[in-house]
Amino acid sequence: MKKHSMDRALRFILIVTLLSIPLSAIFDGATLFMNQVPWFLGILIVIFIVLFGAFFDMIGVAAAAADEPPFHAMASKKIHGARFAIKIVRNAERVASVCSDVIGDIAGVLSGAVALAVGESMAHNFGVEGFLDEVFSIALTVMATALTIGAKACGKTIAVYYPTTIILFAARISGDVFQAFSREGQKKKTKKRTNV
Repeated sequence: MKKHSMDRALRFILIVTLLSIPLSAIFDGATLFMNQVPWFLGILIVIFIVLFGAFFDMIGVAAAAADEPPFHAMASKKIHGARFAIKIVRNAERVASVCSDVIGDIAGVLSGAVALAVGESMAHNFGVEGFLDEVFSIALTVMATALTIGAKACGKTIAVYYPTTIILFAARISGDVFQAFSREGQKKKTKKRTNV
């Protein structure tokens, strides 16, 4: 690997590592408010976090497993999202790192923390104290962990078999989002120019 490429890779690793610190702090800090949420809603939140993390983990694996040629063929036919999909595949290492290592792992830790808080909320709601209080929390944390492992395993299996479909889907969504933001940015720049 060339020195320039190695420097870029190390810089990206450092950025991702530093980015994970405030994200983890924000998401983990949000668990402090879970005691005020009804336990049944808390369970739904845990399930959502697990599926959210598994979804991004699936995209990370699909990015690493996908090949470029099918997207070039789609781009030649002007299929929506194909050009952005090529960018994702060309940056597969970075996409996989952000989706799997940052978002996926934070979601995994967060689901466990939220499950623990929901377990305490359930115990308080049902008037359970002492040893059973701990059992409630541990049981929900174990269930959240098992669900996370199962969902990620399922997502990775799908990603290995259908990487092209998954990356095209992700490219369409992310491409539309980026395009919307860029249009909004262009509008603001145009307004500033007209006001001057």
